[in-house]
Amino acid sequence: MQKHKQERNQQRRRLLKGLVSSAGMASSFLAHANASSLQRSSAPTAAANPNIQAIAMERVRLLPSVYLDALRSNQAYLLRLQADRMLHNYYRFAGLSSKGKPYGGWEADTIAGEALGHYLSALSLMYAQTGVSEMRHRANYIVNELERVQEAHGDGYVGGFLRKRKSGEIVDGKEIFAEIMAGDIRSAGFDLNGCWVPFYNWHKVLAGLFDAQRYCKNQKALKIAEKLANYIAKVFDSLNETQLQQVLNCEHGGINESFAELYVRTNNSKWLTLAERLYHSKTLEPLVQGRDNLASLHANTQIPKVIGLARLAEITGKARYQKAGLQFWNSVVEHHSYVIGGHGDREYFDAPDTQHQHISEQTCEACGTYNMLKLTRHLYSWKADPRYFDFYERGHLNHILTHQNPKTGMFTYMTPLMSGVAREFSNEEDSFWCCVLSGLESHAKHGDSIYWSQGNTLLINLYIPSRLHWREQGLNLKLTGAYPFEEEIQIEIENCRQEVREIALRIPAWATEFSIELNGKVINTKNEDGYCRIKRSWKQHDRIRLKFPMALRLENAGGKPAKDDDQIVAVLRGPMVLGADLGAADKPYSAPSPALVGHQLLSQFKRLPEHKLRYQTLGIGKPTDMQFMPFFQMAERRAAVYFPRFTESQWQVAAEKYQQEEEEKQEIARRSVDIMYLGEMQAERDHQLESDISYPVSYRGRNGRDARTGGFFAFDMKVKPGTLSLQASYWGEERNRRFSILVDEQEIARVELDAADPGVFVDKTYAIPPHLTAGKNKIRIRFQPETGFTAGPVFGCRLILNADQ
Repeated sequence: MQKHKQERNQQRRRLLKGLVSSAGMASSFLAHANASSLQRSSAPTAAANPNIQAIAMERVRLLPSVYLDALRSNQAYLLRLQADRMLHNYYRFAGLSSKGKPYGGWEADTIAGEALGHYLSALSLMYAQTGVSEMRHRANYIVNELERVQEAHGDGYVGGFLRKRKSGEIVDGKEIFAEIMAGDIRSAGFDLNGCWVPFYNWHKVLAGLFDAQRYCKNQKALKIAEKLANYIAKVFDSLNETQLQQVLNCEHGGINESFAELYVRTNNSKWLTLAERLYHSKTLEPLVQGRDNLASLHANTQIPKVIGLARLAEITGKARYQKAGLQFWNSVVEHHSYVIGGHGDREYFDAPDTQHQHISEQTCEACGTYNMLKLTRHLYSWKADPRYFDFYERGHLNHILTHQNPKTGMFTYMTPLMSGVAREFSNEEDSFWCCVLSGLESHAKHGDSIYWSQGNTLLINLYIPSRLHWREQGLNLKLTGAYPFEEEIQIEIENCRQEVREIALRIPAWATEFSIELNGKVINTKNEDGYCRIKRSWKQHDRIRLKFPMALRLENAGGKPAKDDDQIVAVLRGPMVLGADLGAADKPYSAPSPALVGHQLLSQFKRLPEHKLRYQTLGIGKPTDMQFMPFFQMAERRAAVYFPRFTESQWQVAAEKYQQEEEEKQEIARRSVDIMYLGEMQAERDHQLESDISYPVSYRGRNGRDARTGGFFAFDMKVKPGTLSLQASYWGEERNRRFSILVDEQEIARVELDAADPGVFVDKTYAIPPHLTAGKNKIRIRFQPETGFTAGPVFGCRLILNADQ
C-alpha cells in the first residue's frame, strides 16, 4: 500500500552517474586478532532446528533506554485509542448497535476493520512485554465483542471492511464473496470486487486473535478464529486453481500463514491442506527456483507470503519452502536494502543493487521492515547464524525506531532518504495507514528478540538494556549500558541454576575489535562464527563487561563497506546510521543536497563533547559543513543520509552543474501542487482513478499506464489558486501514439508521440486555461486515445504552478 508521492531526483542521478569516482578512503580500523569482518561472507542455509528459540517476552522487561522510551510512548497511544470505534463496522454489519463513531483515514475507506486486528495484537504484545493488566483487559473485551458479532452473523463471518459497488454506493464487504464463489473475480492488485484487500484484512484479524490466545491466554479467541476460518475456507473451496490464482493476485497478506498457524493450534489437518494450497505461484515459484525476480513488484505484498512459506517449512520440513524463504531474504537484504535496513522506492522493489539510483522521498515503507524482521526471526530459528541479527539490529535500530516520533507516539509511512525531506507523521484520528498499525505492534515488543536459547546455551543477540527472568532455566540477569551511543555493555548474573552452562555474545560484523572482562579480569575468547562463548558454572553476581570500540566508517547505498569507486556514501558509527542535520522539519529547506569533498573524509569528523553523540565536519561539507547525529533521533529534523563523494578536482568541475541541477530540483518541488504516479495501485486509489481498456505498465524501473483504442483513464488532481500546467512523462522512443488530454471534459492538448527523444524519459508540459481551475479544489484529468491509437504510456503526471508565480 502506498501514499501520495513526489518525484525522484532524476537530475542528480544523471550527474552522479557520469562522474569519475573519488579516491576518498573508507574508514580504517585496527584489526583485533579475533575480529570478524565488516561483512560476513557466508550465506546462511536452512536446517530447521527446534532447539533454537526466542525467550518469550513475558520473561523480559526493558530497562531505561531509547527502546523503553518508544515502548512507553506507544503504550500511552494504545490507551488513548478506543476499541469501540474500531469495532464500528463490525457492529453495523452484524445488525448490532455501534458504541462509537468510526475513525477516519483508512478506517473510513473500504479497508476499514484492519486496524482492529493490529490493535488486538498490539495490546496482547504490550501485555506480554509489560504485564500491564489494562492491556489484557482491552484485548479480552475485543474478543468478547467479536464473539457477539460472529454470533449475530450466524455463519462464522466476522468483518469490518466495506465494498464500493460499481454505482459508487458503499456497502458491507461481505457481499463480494458470493460473486467470487460464482467465479466473478475482479482485481487490479489491491482491490477485489470493489473491496480493498479483504484477505489481507482477515490475516490481521486472525493474527490478533492468535496473539490474544497466546499472550492473554484467551481460548475464546481461538474458537472465533476457527469459525471465521471455516467461512473463509468455503470461499476458497469453491475456486478452481485458475480462479484461486486470480484471487491471490490481489494483495492477501499472509493468509497462508494464518491457516498454517491455525493448524498448529488445532491439529486439524484441513487447515494445513488449505495453507499449502494458498500458494501464489507468480511470486513464490521464482524464489523456489532460486531467482531474484523482485524488480517492479510491490515489496510488502510479497513478504507476508514468504513468512507464511517459512512457517510451512517449519511445519512440513519441505525443502522447497525453506529455499524460497532463504532466497527471498538473501535477495532483499543483500541486493535491495538501504543503509537503514529498509527497502523499496515508492513501495516497489527495483533492479538488484540499484539503491543509489533510488534515493528518494518515498524510500523504506515501515511495514516492509516490520515484516522483514519477522521473516528474519524465522530463519534464525533454523540456524543461529549471527548474520541474521546483523540485519535485524540494523533495521530495528535505524528504521523501526525512526518510524516513531517518541514525543507524540505517531508514526511515519515512509522513511525518506532523500536529503532535506521531512518525515511525515500520522495523527491520532485520521490516518490509520498500514504503517501506523504495524507501528502499534513494532513498538510493543522491543524485548522480542534480545535473548535466545539453544539447548543449555543463552544467546544474546541484541544489547538492549533489560532484565531477563528465564524461569524455565532458573536464570535471572540484568543487561545495562548506553549502547549503541557508548561502547560498553554490562551483564550481571542475578540468579542462576546450573542448567545454563554457556552464554554466547553476538559480535556484530562491523566490530573489528572487542574486549571481554569476566568479574573484572580480561578473558581471551575467540570469535567463533560471530559469537564469543563463555562456559562456566555461573554464580550470582558474576559480571561480564563487553566493549566494542566504535570508529566512524563509510558504507555505500546498499549498506556495504564503501569502496573507492562508490560515488554515494553514508556515515555510520557502530550499528548506528548518522544523518546530517539540515534544520527543523517545520522550516522550509531550499539548499542544495549536501556532498562530501576531499580525501581521508573520516579524519575530518570531530566529535562534539557537549552532545551525547554529535559530530562536526571540518571543511569537507559542501555547500557548508554539517553536524551529524543518530538518524533515528531526527524525527523533527530534516536530514541527509546519503552523500555524493567528490575529490577537490571533481568538485571544481561539477560544482556549477551540481548547483544548477539542485536549484532546478528545488524549484520544481516548490511549484508542484500534486503528483500522480500512474500504474501504482495506491496512488491510483488515492486519486480516484477510473479506466477502461487501460493497463498498468512498467518500463526501465518506472511504472505507468496506457489506454488502448476505445478506452481511457482519468483521475483527480488537487489544485490551488494560480495559473497551472500539467506535466506528463513519457518514454522518448514511443511511436505512433495519438491521444487527447482533457481537464473536466475540456480538451487542453492533442499529443502525438513519434520517437523524438530516443533513450530517455521526457517531460512534456501542457498549459491549463485558468478558467478550468478557478474556484476549484480539484480537477479531473483524462487521457483518451484517438480511434486506432494508444494513449501513452504515461509514466506519471505533475500539476505545477507556472514559473512566474
